[in-house]
Amino acid sequence: MAEDGRRGEEDERGPGAAHQVFVVMEGLLEKLKVLNYEEEVLSKHNMKHLSRHYFVSSPYLAFNPGEQFYMFTIIAAWLINTAGRPFTEPQEYDEPNATVSNVLAELRAFGVKVDFPPSKLKSGSGEHVCFVLDRLAEEALRRRGFSFRRPNYPTETAEEESVIEDDAELTLSKVEEEMIEEPDDEEENVMDLEALKLRTTHTEAEPSSKPDEILESTVDAAEWNLEVERVLPQLKVTIRTDNKDWRIHVDQMHQHRDGIKSSLKEAKSYLDKLQEDIGKTLEKVSSREKYINNQLEHLIQEYRSAQAKLSEAKERYQQASGGVTERTRVLAVISEELEKVKQEMEEKGSSMSDGAPVVKIKQSLTKLKQEIVQMDVRIGVVEHTLLQAKLKEKSNMTRDMHATNIPETAAGPFA
Repeated sequence: MAEDGRRGEEDERGPGAAHQVFVVMEGLLEKLKVLNYEEEVLSKHNMKHLSRHYFVSSPYLAFNPGEQFYMFTIIAAWLINTAGRPFTEPQEYDEPNATVSNVLAELRAFGVKVDFPPSKLKSGSGEHVCFVLDRLAEEALRRRGFSFRRPNYPTETAEEESVIEDDAELTLSKVEEEMIEEPDDEEENVMDLEALKLRTTHTEAEPSSKPDEILESTVDAAEWNLEVERVLPQLKVTIRTDNKDWRIHVDQMHQHRDGIKSSLKEAKSYLDKLQEDIGKTLEKVSSREKYINNQLEHLIQEYRSAQAKLSEAKERYQQASGGVTERTRVLAVISEELEKVKQEMEEKGSSMSDGAPVVKIKQSLTKLKQEIVQMDVRIGVVEHTLLQAKLKEKSNMTRDMHATNIPETAAGPFA
C-alpha cells in the first residue's frame, strides 16, 4: 500500500519527480563546497568526502542508514551554526527523534514550511533529507552574503541568410563571399570572379556597336573542343553548402528514400522467403500436432478418468481427515481431563498416607497441655495472692474495729 501511494504521488507530480532529488543533491553539494565544508566539517570529524548522490535514496545506490543519519545531523548542525543560530552538535549515540525534532524546529525558525513528519529524516537519506540540508545551506549562504547569479552568455551575431528566389540563379556577390571562405588549395581550380566582374563592368560601359554583317566563326571545331577541355576545370564554380538550407535536407530525404527503396528491394526477397519457410514450418507443426492428438486421444481419456478418480479420492481423504481431526481433538480433551483426575487422586492418596499432620497434631496437643499446666500454676499463684490480700484486708479491718471500740470503753466512766 505504501508503494502504491508513493507511485501515485509521483504520477501526480510528473514523470521527472523521481529524478528531481538527484538535481537537488548535486546543487546541495555545490553549496557545501562554496561554504568550505571539507575543512570545517570533514577534516574536523575525519570523514570522507560526499559523493554526488550521497543522500539520495535509491535501490541502485549503496547506502548505510546509520552513517548517513550521523552525517546528516553533523552537517545540519554545522549549517545552523553557520546561519547564525546556536545549535549543539549532536553525538553519535544521541536520541534520533530528539535530534530530528531540534533540526526541524530550527528550520521552522528560519521561516521554512515543513509539511512532513520527523520520521522521514531518520533513514538519513531521501528527498526530505536533501530538502532540509538544501534549505539550511541557502540560509548559511545568505548569512555569508553569497548568492548565485545567472551566467552571462556572449551574444552571437546571427548570420544573414540570403533568399534565393530561383534554383538556377546565382548572384555574383554570393559567389564572391563563398569564394573568399574557400581554402587556398582550391583557388587554382576557381575562376577569378573579380576580374570577371571588372570585365563585365568594362564591357557594359563601352558603347554598344551593332555588327554590319553576320559574324561567322573562323575557329576550327577541333581546336575549339580542345580549348574547352583545357579551360573547363577553371570554369568550375565551387559553392559552399549551407546546412541551414531546406533544399539540402530535401535532397538528403530523397537520397535516404532511394536508399531505403533499394535496401527494401534487396531485403524483400529474403523476407518473402523467410515468410514462406515460416508458413511451411507452421503447417508442419500443426499437422504434426493433429497427428499426435489423434494418436494420444485414448491416453488422454484415460488420464482424464484417472484425474477424476484422483479428485474423488482426495475429497474422501479430506472428509476422513476432517473426522480424524475432530476425534483427535476430543481425545486430547479427554486425555487432559484424565490427567487432572489422576493428579487429584495422587494428591489425595499422598495426603492420606502422609503422617506429618498427625505428628503436628500431637505436638500441638503436647504444647497445649504444657500451656494449660503453666496457666494452672499462674491461676494458683493469683488465687493465693488474692487470698493473702483478702486476709490482710480482713485483719486490718478487725484491728481498726478493735481500735475504735477501746477508746469508747475507756471514756465511759468519766462521762
